[in-house]
Amino acid sequence: MTSAPRLVSFDLDDTLAPSKTAIDPRIGELLIRLAEHIEVAIISGGQLGQFVSQVVQQLPTAPPETLAHFHLLPTCGTQYYRFAGTPTDPHALTQLYAQDLTADEKHRALTAVEEEARRLGLWETHTWGDILEDRGSQITFSALGQAAPVDAKKNWDPTGQRKSLLREAVATRLPDLEVRSGGSTSVDITRKGIDKAYGMHRLADETGIPLTDMHFYGDRLDPDGNDYPVLAMGQVHCIPVTGWEDTATHLEALIPTLPDRA
Repeated sequence: MTSAPRLVSFDLDDTLAPSKTAIDPRIGELLIRLAEHIEVAIISGGQLGQFVSQVVQQLPTAPPETLAHFHLLPTCGTQYYRFAGTPTDPHALTQLYAQDLTADEKHRALTAVEEEARRLGLWETHTWGDILEDRGSQITFSALGQAAPVDAKKNWDPTGQRKSLLREAVATRLPDLEVRSGGSTSVDITRKGIDKAYGMHRLADETGIPLTDMHFYGDRLDPDGNDYPVLAMGQVHCIPVTGWEDTATHLEALIPTLPDRA
């Protein structure tokens, strides 16, 4: 491990921002400052639209050469985007890959997660938006709906036990797919072996930066969390955080230690 990372990657919800909410201006400024020194990646279970509304549209004005150092990996790394850097639209994105589920995989995933949620008494009737979402490369179950308030999400499963029960039940029915606990109320289903560790390997391929020269910040590095695959790799230095304020404090200490770009 080098003394200073060459790439820093982040989970999004509850690491850079409260669940499904826009990043604070303090985080936006820190991300731009970080990208002025090294590569910056965000890997989250959220879909591209959340990346755009929560992060991309909230970033301070920055030149294309700075935005070019951002790497966006929605749906747990099953998709990969970079800034296109067009003069007319500095926030335009281009897709490098998408590991989409087949129609059969989607059907089986949607059926299994709904049936198991109902069997376990976890299918709520009072929700904010859709409980089930087809994100192309990922099926996501959100117990209270995609637009549920942060406080309601925190109170639904404060220990994580309910999500763990659902994840285990769905994983038993879908042995050929990856089933992981996601955000505060969600369970994510992707292709087998396509998770945040896969995304980190693709970052290494794309940037030429060894995994040992990368840092990862996440709030769910526990064995049931969707950040855990990065920790389990044993190559990326992982920093557990408790929220965006914690992440900001870490970055404010890190950025002054980074060398200028050559």
